Amino acid sequence: MINNDHDQLAHPISDDPKTPLLPLHGDPPQRKLSFRSSLSSIFTLNNLYLLLGPLLSTVVCLFVKLDGPVTSTNMLAILVWVFAWWLTEAVPVPVTSMSPLFLFPLFGISSADHVAHSYMDDVIALVLGSFILVLAVEHYNIHRRLAFNITIVFCGDPLNPPLLLLGICATTAFVSMWMHNVAAAVLMMPVATGIIQRLPTGPNQSDVENKFCRAVILGVIYSTAIGGMSTLTGTGVNLILVGMWKKYFPNEEPISFNKWIFFGFPFAFLLFIALWVILCLLYCSKGSGRALSAYLDKSHLKRELELLGPMAFAEKMVLGVFSILIVLWMTKSITDDIPGWGVLFNGRVGDGTVSVMMATLLFIIPNKKEKGEKLMDWNKCKKLPWSLILLLGAGFAIAEGVESSGLANVLSETLDFLERAPYLAVAPAVCLISSIITEFITSNNATTTLVVPLLIQIAKSMHLHPLLLMVPGAIGAQFAFLLPTATPSNVVGFTTGHIEMKDMIKIGLPLKIAGIATLTLLMPTLGAYVFETNKDV
Repeated sequence: MINNDHDQLAHPISDDPKTPLLPLHGDPPQRKLSFRSSLSSIFTLNNLYLLLGPLLSTVVCLFVKLDGPVTSTNMLAILVWVFAWWLTEAVPVPVTSMSPLFLFPLFGISSADHVAHSYMDDVIALVLGSFILVLAVEHYNIHRRLAFNITIVFCGDPLNPPLLLLGICATTAFVSMWMHNVAAAVLMMPVATGIIQRLPTGPNQSDVENKFCRAVILGVIYSTAIGGMSTLTGTGVNLILVGMWKKYFPNEEPISFNKWIFFGFPFAFLLFIALWVILCLLYCSKGSGRALSAYLDKSHLKRELELLGPMAFAEKMVLGVFSILIVLWMTKSITDDIPGWGVLFNGRVGDGTVSVMMATLLFIIPNKKEKGEKLMDWNKCKKLPWSLILLLGAGFAIAEGVESSGLANVLSETLDFLERAPYLAVAPAVCLISSIITEFITSNNATTTLVVPLLIQIAKSMHLHPLLLMVPGAIGAQFAFLLPTATPSNVVGFTTGHIEMKDMIKIGLPLKIAGIATLTLLMPTLGAYVFETNKDV
């Protein structure tokens, strides 16, 4: 029984507005801490991690001298600080993501206003609008309906977890072929979580169930990246490559949508198979089917799908809005021959423009359930992933800082050694360097913009066709498989809470190796045929 008298003495309550909020006397005596316990509370592992970032940053500023402006060294110091905190999680990741807002002005990289602009651009608008649509999908259980259908088609009878995993990954890769990687990840992640929500959570979850949950999330993350590599419209990196080819070699035949897919799709298919095999070997044991069948039984799934009943008006409208959004994304900018509807607005419309516009419709269209009630209201948007927004903003700020500080030029000059190496050594080296830059320093789009012009010069020095280096450099920039902060789609999966950084390294490292090896073999064979690299430029 609770002693109410003691509670009132410890926490006096009064209705008098003049009564101070904190008691002036009569506080219970505080237990004195010993000197040893005080020291142990100070010298904790987390506090050491807190100091690690500033200490490493100081070491860089004092002892590292780059062949560039002072700001390039300062930017490297900021990178060391931020990544130390990200990797150790000394402070929450969203808080670390805000650190460029004070580090950039203090280190002389850019003004406060300038760095703040990085936290709201078209890609972040794309994520905001997309997540509002995703919240609508979740609110009306559309993701459950889609998850049931995918599971029923691919789960097998009896349950075959590798086949189910293949179905989830293949669906994600196909979606990512035709739309932005971030949008594909945002669309498919609720479907993936809808499937694994059927499994136990917390202490009741077995090791087999836990591994399968991780495999599904990892499969969606990496299938998004792989699917985007196969078409020109799948990712901005491919479009940047095509644009640079046209800019630097205007008299050569442009890389068309069809030409790219003849090379990109076979490459992406081989890498997709490698992903599936790695996931199955590491996360789907032989006995997993028996353990999971109690929760993913086909007859039970069919029964639950029937219990959802026919689609209501609200569900159809949300699905319709999402479908229109996907079509608008796919047709905004297609190829040089077929420019898409975006040309009507002289390039002023971005993917984020369309995303926010379609999300706004959800607050206008009635749901026909309650009078005056719309498909969405702002209360339903309280689950928006602001941590993801801050993380993306930090990535964009860092990308801008690397470029404006001169650190990008310093990094470019370090690649000169490639001119003296044979092609079969240069191709994997180019892939590896591009992926590392994307992984730790800047976005894949920025990496492509940074590396490809240098690779053109190196190709000329080696008397190679430029595409033999440009393509590995651009595709390698998309091999950002190790860190959650490397790409926005990685962040989308990481924020579900089902995976840890060690899971991404465990799968991402062999996948990166497989990607580099596959590209090294395909580029001088299939690539030489598709891109006609035997011709003089």
